[in-house]
Amino acid sequence: MKKIIVLTDFSEQSEYALKAAVDLAKKHDVELFVVHMLELNQAILPSTDGIYIEQTVFMVKLAEKNLNEFLKKPYLDGVKVTPVIKHYKVYSELDAMAKEHDADLIVMGSNGASGFEELVIGSNAEKVVRNATVPVLVIKGKVENLNIERFVFACDFNDDNLPAFQKASEFAKLLKASMEVVYINTPNDDFLSNRDAYQKINKFLSKANSAQQVEIYNDYSVEQGIINYGNTILADAIAIPTHGRKGISHFFNGSVGEDVVNHARIPVITFKI
Repeated sequence: MKKIIVLTDFSEQSEYALKAAVDLAKKHDVELFVVHMLELNQAILPSTDGIYIEQTVFMVKLAEKNLNEFLKKPYLDGVKVTPVIKHYKVYSELDAMAKEHDADLIVMGSNGASGFEELVIGSNAEKVVRNATVPVLVIKGKVENLNIERFVFACDFNDDNLPAFQKASEFAKLLKASMEVVYINTPNDDFLSNRDAYQKINKFLSKANSAQQVEIYNDYSVEQGIINYGNTILADAIAIPTHGRKGISHFFNGSVGEDVVNHARIPVITFKI
């Protein structure tokens, strides 16, 4: 692990994310890119109107000042930090930046979303997760001295999860962490007997060329099963694959990954399928 992108809006939650990223940076000698995304009107920037130009310059300078103030933290001493201002709140830009700088991880804070807001708008964390091809670590509150020694990785063991499983395995090696893999069995059309579940799991592990042990955990929903299992084993984080569905597909099908990001109380790491 060499580079981490940290998203900030200067809120308390984003400072929790910064502190967590610093904990990782100090442990693994990582460079941080701290990014603030402005919400400028895209029609303003190319405008030749003098007033619009002055407004744009003012907002950018103010953002730079606020970001520099935000980064005056004693715990940043000894950490290499590069501040970045993006003009638009376009979440695909974060993934493009991650690819440009060969970043290993995006870190951000989130309060989550619920009810009508979750259904129609979604949280900023969801939007980052949907657009990121690199792993995203979502910090859900203040974490004292983040140290991910043990994390849950949950998946359905379908073949399309193989890339996410392999990324999660590599990530565990980067962190020198234990990855506890779980299959959530639910009482619906997807229910499998233990025999059938282990047949599916063993077939998947054979394709992944892995001898990873897997736990079968029963619960009423996949989302709740993942969260409950993580609590049961006292995991430091939850890791999940996500399809990153968008548009009408997301509205009707949803994403277990995004639901867990919204509702879990411990850090969540997502791996794009």
